[in-house]
Amino acid sequence: MSVPARIDLHTHSTASDGTLGPAELVRAAADAGLDVVALTDHDTTAGWAAAVAALPSGLTLVRGAELSCRWSGTEPALPLHLLAYLFDPAEPELAAELARVRRAREERGERIVRLLQADGIPVSWSEILAGAAGGTVGRPHIAQALIRAGLVATTTEAFGRGWLGERYRLPKDDIDVFRAVALVRAAGGVPVFAHPRASRRGRIVPDELVAALAAAGLAGLEADHEDHSPAEREHVRRLAAELGLLVTGASDFHGTHKTVRLGAYTTAPEAYERIVALARGVTPVASG
Repeated sequence: MSVPARIDLHTHSTASDGTLGPAELVRAAADAGLDVVALTDHDTTAGWAAAVAALPSGLTLVRGAELSCRWSGTEPALPLHLLAYLFDPAEPELAAELARVRRAREERGERIVRLLQADGIPVSWSEILAGAAGGTVGRPHIAQALIRAGLVATTTEAFGRGWLGERYRLPKDDIDVFRAVALVRAAGGVPVFAHPRASRRGRIVPDELVAALAAAGLAGLEADHEDHSPAEREHVRRLAAELGLLVTGASDFHGTHKTVRLGAYTTAPEAYERIVALARGVTPVASG
C-alpha cells in the first residue's frame, strides 16, 4: 500500500515576506517530508530560479504566486488573495500588472512608515528595505521593525488593531479580482482563491462573488488553512462542490513570521493532479 503524497501549495520565501530564502525553503520542505511544495510569493516570481536550482531529490516544485486583489462590489473595496499556479511569467500583461502591484506595495509601506514616524515611533524605512533583502516589501517587514524597536512582541501583535491591522493600515492599488483571474488564465495558469472564508482576517466575500468568479474562470478554493475554523472549512468545501471547483489545503508558511509549520495543511493528490492538468504555462519541476 503506497503512502499518499504530502502536498503543500502555499508558501512564502524572502522573495516576498517569508524568512527563509527560496533555496532554504525547498530544503525545509523536503526535511518536513513533503513530496510537492508550491512557492507562492506575493506578486512576484523572483524566487523561482533559486528554488529550482536548489531543489532536493524527491521534491516537486510548483511555481506560483499569490496575487493581491480587490473586489469593488462593496465600499470600501474588499481585499482578497488569489493563488496563481504554473503560469507563464513572461506573459506581458500579467508581468506588467505584478510589477505595478509591487510598486504600489512599496509605496504603501513607505507611507505607513511616515505615519508611524509622525507619531514618534522609531522605525526606519531604509532599515525595513534592508530587511526585505530585495524581496517584495510587505507589512510583515514593518512588523519586524516594530518588534526590533521593542514596541510589540510578535507579528500577530503588530497586526493588531492598534498597529498595522487598523490604526496604521492603508489601502494599496491591488488588481481587480476578475481581471486577475482573466490574466492568470491568459498566462496559462490556474487561479485558486486563497483562504476565502477567513473571517478572523476581516471581512469576507459573499458566496455569490465566488460563484461569479467560478463562471469567470476561477478553478479552486483553498479550504484547509490555519485561519479557517472547522465550520469555515466545511463551508468552503460545500461551496466548491456546488460550483465544481477543486479544493486545496496549505500551510501559508512564512517562516518565523508565523508559527504554522510546513505541511500543517495539505492538498489531496487528486486536486493537485487537476491543477497540473489545467495548467498551460509552466510545468512542475521534479528533482531526482
